[in-house]
Amino acid sequence: MNAKSTQAKIGVHENILQFSLLVLINFFVGSMVGLERTILPILGEEKFGIASTSAALSFIISFGFSKAIVNFFAGGLADHFGRKQVLLIGWMAGIFVPPLVIFAHEWWIIVVANIFLGINQGLAWSMTVNMKVDLAKSTQRGLAVGFNEFAGYSGVALMALLSGYIANAYALTPEPFYLGIIIVIIGIFLSFFVKNTEDHLKAQASSVKKEAVLSSKDVFTLTTFKNKNLSINTLSGLTTNLKDGMAWGLFPIYFASVGLTVGQIGLIVAIYPAAWGFFQLFTGVLSDKIGRKWLISVGMLLQGGSLWLILLVNNYPLWIISALLLGIGTAMVYPTIMASISDVAHPDWRATSMGVYRFWRDSGYAFGAILAGIFTDILGISSAIGFVALLPFLAGVLAIIRLDETLS
Repeated sequence: MNAKSTQAKIGVHENILQFSLLVLINFFVGSMVGLERTILPILGEEKFGIASTSAALSFIISFGFSKAIVNFFAGGLADHFGRKQVLLIGWMAGIFVPPLVIFAHEWWIIVVANIFLGINQGLAWSMTVNMKVDLAKSTQRGLAVGFNEFAGYSGVALMALLSGYIANAYALTPEPFYLGIIIVIIGIFLSFFVKNTEDHLKAQASSVKKEAVLSSKDVFTLTTFKNKNLSINTLSGLTTNLKDGMAWGLFPIYFASVGLTVGQIGLIVAIYPAAWGFFQLFTGVLSDKIGRKWLISVGMLLQGGSLWLILLVNNYPLWIISALLLGIGTAMVYPTIMASISDVAHPDWRATSMGVYRFWRDSGYAFGAILAGIFTDILGISSAIGFVALLPFLAGVLAIIRLDETLS
């Protein structure tokens, strides 16, 4: 094994076939989430008659917490079983999602389907990003994460748009979710051709100074609050996905309340993750050149400002522009935070630290849905959007004050 690990070549160009395959796989991982983004919030009201916004957003809560918990354990599972094996397990969990939604006769079945979706996303998405970072040089981490997130959120955007138009032409269910069955089959098939990256990880670890062995508890406390840079990145990720949990649940309901059709809502809901995905091609690479701090700080401020802009304007073209700006702000932050964590964390515990970060980041989906539901039920949907917008904005201010530049 030692001889093999020294022969493993590090770099995107040196591993271009594996890297490209992982990019393609994550497109289909993201597509699984995109199927739901336009449809489920409306489905809860129209088919299942759920009047309470808090209850309607319970599917996001189950998704967020299941994905967060799985993220936490994904690094350890990968170290024990291998990254490819965990990737395949993630796809196996995804098999249950489309049939559960198609045959759901009560809302709790939708909630259960999203527990399986969270497992699918937590394992499959975690492995694609970790494997790309394993393959990349230290000066290519932003590029690696940027391509991973570009592919994933391009899948989210395309399927959000496509499912919206299928629902508009046929029905909210089951027709859009037939696509989900095809996506899972393709994802499993492609994942069988992935090679494990343990040798690349060992080659990276051998090229940097050896550190004392850290327990999972040590890495958890470092990433959550002890290490200044890791903890600020974690807070920024949490509030970013808290905002996204709110947007996922409330955008379809908000835009339906102002008279937009499902097709129009689908376009707005798709443009936000489309911009999020597309611009990560550039922001990840840019962070490798100019650094992480200011892309994270300004991106957080832009997210909050874009949500307030949605509330201030009152016509379709300006809502599209607002969604575009929201996606750009998220794109500035998403790959850059993970590249920044990779800068700080030693290769020996990087996957665990990334898992802790993704645990807190993706719990933001659940916290965002909880806050959005409570504030909508009490104060109304506009107040809920406005309040949630404050949180990423404040995280951006804190990043300006406390975050160091981690790119060396």
